Amino acid sequence: MTSIKIWSEKIKKHISQRFLGHQDKVDLVLAALLSGGHVLIEDFPGTGKTLLAKEFATLAGGDFKQIQCTPDLLPSDVLGVSVYNEEKQKFLFRRGPVITNFLLVDEINRATPRTQSALLEAMAESQVTVEGKSMALPKPFFLIATESPVDSEGTFPLPEVQKDRFILSLSLGYPEGYHEALIMKGQFRKKNTQPVTSPEEIQEARTLVSQVYCSDAVKSYILKIIQATRDNQSLMLGVSPRGTLALYNVSQALAALEGRDYVIPEDVKKAAWPVLSKRLLFKPDRFGKNSSGQDFLNNILQGIEVPPLEKLSPA
Repeated sequence: MTSIKIWSEKIKKHISQRFLGHQDKVDLVLAALLSGGHVLIEDFPGTGKTLLAKEFATLAGGDFKQIQCTPDLLPSDVLGVSVYNEEKQKFLFRRGPVITNFLLVDEINRATPRTQSALLEAMAESQVTVEGKSMALPKPFFLIATESPVDSEGTFPLPEVQKDRFILSLSLGYPEGYHEALIMKGQFRKKNTQPVTSPEEIQEARTLVSQVYCSDAVKSYILKIIQATRDNQSLMLGVSPRGTLALYNVSQALAALEGRDYVIPEDVKKAAWPVLSKRLLFKPDRFGKNSSGQDFLNNILQGIEVPPLEKLSPA
């Protein structure tokens, strides 16, 4: 998997010229891209969510579209609609922004549930159905959605079924003081970003990542984590089978980004919170005021025996 590591380092090098810091979060977005999933970035306004999404799309060299969500956004604004052409005297389909390689859905929680649901089929099956006809989306299709956790007026919280469509979620947080000083000096303003990879290379990289070896011991470790969420009395819902696959696939991608062709428990631990955080639904009377969801998940991880490193690599 050395080729994946070299490929990813090239992308991260260029991203760091415009997006300062948060290299661990860049790794997670790359892992989601290589896993064939989609990313939800939840953070305060002005922390670089949109910039990060645009940099990824530009560096990948594919088609990029952006949807700025508002309460009056309609499903047809996302999927497309047939418009009557007087010259040709027939209806012609006008493609919506979802038909692209890279889609940024900015402030997704400002769209109504009806419009949010227009993205479900695209995220799960890489296709859309418009006016009774199914249409495959370009490959790769990668969606990054952003939302602010502090806005409440004029927003519509994402339902559990929508959250489950994202392979992982993350929060960028504020930059470190050193990086913020560089931002003030304008040292992040480099020349326009140029593509350093292509949709074809991304598809090839995805194929390689899907071949990363995962031993039976690590697979069992993943299943024990998932089952622990289902058995825990503090949760209304445990992690779904889609969440199991997400944890498995992101662990494979993180291993490849490290240059390994096999998964180790540390990959699973690194992926656990980003992948599972939005899939844990706590009972109101069971979630302690002095604890966090991450503390809860850490307790689950601490209670599960970690498989030894021996015999985790392919023979």
